[in-house]
Amino acid sequence: MSNTGSAREPRAVPGGGARAVRVVLWILQILLAITFVMAGLAKVFSDQAMVEMFATIGIGQWFRYLVGVLELAGAVGVLIPRLSGLAAIGLLCLMVGAILTNLFVLGASPLLPLGLLVVSGLIIWGRRERTKTHLGSFRR
Repeated sequence: MSNTGSAREPRAVPGGGARAVRVVLWILQILLAITFVMAGLAKVFSDQAMVEMFATIGIGQWFRYLVGVLELAGAVGVLIPRLSGLAAIGLLCLMVGAILTNLFVLGASPLLPLGLLVVSGLIIWGRRERTKTHLGSFRR
């Protein structure tokens, strides 16, 4: 496969496995989007648990709104084929922050953000060819 034209991923797997990989990636992207839409809306619309959690974090409620908007943007982006890998990178970065906050500020379990980090990582890996193409176009 040449580097010209549109980036296609994932690469063909013997036995027609490429279609199965695409289906699994789309399922993961949809589940990740649903999760982040719910989380982002809870933050943006001031769910009491989110207000209390961000009060405990101590940065300010503006940070809750920022995180909520970033989660919503990532949820939308992960469903747009051209942006899915880049959006997953952004969500992965949010989850690194969530894991660190859970461990060192809240004293809570990091399992949920760790699971979301893994799913984001799988999407990044699965959409790597298209993401490389987009990142390469920024350099030009």
